[in-house]
Amino acid sequence: MKTSLEAASVIERALAHARALGAAAADAMLVESDGLEARVRDREIDFVTQARERTLGIRAFLGNGKGLRSALTSTSDLALAAVTRMVEEAIALARATAPDPAAGLPEGGFTTEIPDLGLFDPADRAVALGARIDCARRAEAAARATDARITNSEGSQVGSHFHRVVYGNSAGFLGEYESASHSLFCEPIACEKGAMQRDYWMTLHRRLGGLEDPVEVGRKAAGRALRRLGARRVPTCEVPVIFDPLTARSLLSHLLACVSGYAVYRQTSFLAGRIGEAIASERVTLVDDGRRPGGLGSRPFDGEGQPTRRNVLVERGRLRGYLLDTYSGRKLGLASTGNASRGASSAPSVGATNLSLEPGAQSLEEIVARTPRGLLVTELIGQGFNPVTGDYSRGAAGLWIEGGELAHPVEEVTIAGNLGEMLRALDAVGSDLVWLGSIASPSLRIARMTVAGS
Repeated sequence: MKTSLEAASVIERALAHARALGAAAADAMLVESDGLEARVRDREIDFVTQARERTLGIRAFLGNGKGLRSALTSTSDLALAAVTRMVEEAIALARATAPDPAAGLPEGGFTTEIPDLGLFDPADRAVALGARIDCARRAEAAARATDARITNSEGSQVGSHFHRVVYGNSAGFLGEYESASHSLFCEPIACEKGAMQRDYWMTLHRRLGGLEDPVEVGRKAAGRALRRLGARRVPTCEVPVIFDPLTARSLLSHLLACVSGYAVYRQTSFLAGRIGEAIASERVTLVDDGRRPGGLGSRPFDGEGQPTRRNVLVERGRLRGYLLDTYSGRKLGLASTGNASRGASSAPSVGATNLSLEPGAQSLEEIVARTPRGLLVTELIGQGFNPVTGDYSRGAAGLWIEGGELAHPVEEVTIAGNLGEMLRALDAVGSDLVWLGSIASPSLRIARMTVAGS
């Protein structure tokens, strides 16, 4: 596979030195990144940051009859002496570790081609910092112009980040890809009768041309803040709870923690050993797709050189599989799913690529109209999920529903249940799938949850 000459030379040199020192196997990852971020409050610039870094990580495996010993070192200095020293330190550290029968590189199956996934537009590098700051100013101005009650903000922020990943191992794999991510975030504050509320909207994309118009971002953010004015608590009750796309994706994050191979083999997931079982409503189909064009989690190969792919985790409510890297797969007697995630200075672990719940046919408005009484959640607060038991409890804010209509904003409530029971009680999935990161969900409704209020 084609790689830049300098990066290939550094990695090949590191691997050759590791093998010369007696390593049974080794791999190396070079990550180069540069980016900028800027935030504007009203017309004034709060801050501008620009950063560039590169890190080489070297992992060495030493063999014996009981398994492989391993260690990882990293450096930002790519001079020959520095790389040589890091390899020697990795070997020395590996000798001090305990052997592990599951450790080691994958047994082949490495990526043989690098498909064009639309992860990067070289022309975006030429966009001036001033132009990006102007986008933040336009979003900020649009939010403030929406309504006189938008009196302040936490700022509007832009970011552009470019990455290059080069990975090689002693099994003969060497590959490289480039990617980028761009963002615009607006967080206005609405004020009425001495009470203040804040909310946000954001847009993310691999290409600058794919971002939402800054004016629309500002208006959406302002509308979300304004609708929270006059919020109050509601009496404790059990009602249907609807999660909008921004909050529904947090449920997928919790579910992701339970389908990770590491959680499964450690028995810290309530889904351990349940492949083939119905764990959710038939409306639930959950997919992780590492080859989604333009996806914010897409990449041609994972942190071990394995090809990424489309993995169906839950199909019409039945658990079909877990997300695995080589190590967790060996612990479970299964093959990697191409989900090894790592940085240059860290060993592989399991990570999702583009995780999404397949959308349904109803709009959010239709789901609300078919809910006689309940809560539409638009913000979640705190961390209250136990992956071992599935118990779930989060602070929340949103909009109260009466007679199928939005009645008034709600704040300072807690919603509680059990994720396993919530998945089985999921009785509506919206059509409004929104990608605001590598995890995406449409709106969804849980038939019954406890809402703890006044």
